[in-house]
Amino acid sequence: QGQLVESGGGSVKAGGSLMLSCKAPRYIISTYCMGWSRLGPGKEREEVARIDVGGTMIYADSVKGRFTISRDFAKNTLYLQMDNLKPEDTSVYYCAADRYVCGSWSSWGQGTQVNVSS
Repeated sequence: QGQLVESGGGSVKAGGSLMLSCKAPRYIISTYCMGWSRLGPGKEREEVARIDVGGTMIYADSVKGRFTISRDFAKNTLYLQMDNLKPEDTSVYYCAADRYVCGSWSSWGQGTQVNVSS
């Protein structure tokens, strides 16, 4: 509980950019699969990006070409660079991690709100 701490949310206009950060313990950053999911108003939770231990990145079609997931081992931080944001990207974004199964997340952050206005 409380091992993943997101930051960087905010309000931007369509076409703008934001970078989300997720601070995690070193053992999670270096050995766990990690990802970002979002929950928008009236929508189901959607995984937008993940990165496995080997560095393979997978993106949802809805964000492909606009979002970039990355890790900084020196800073123990997972990032989500979001460019060309659209109003439909408005959501609470959550950082997640799992040691064994990518996508079957066992650890979650508290979430950070992203609002994109037209």
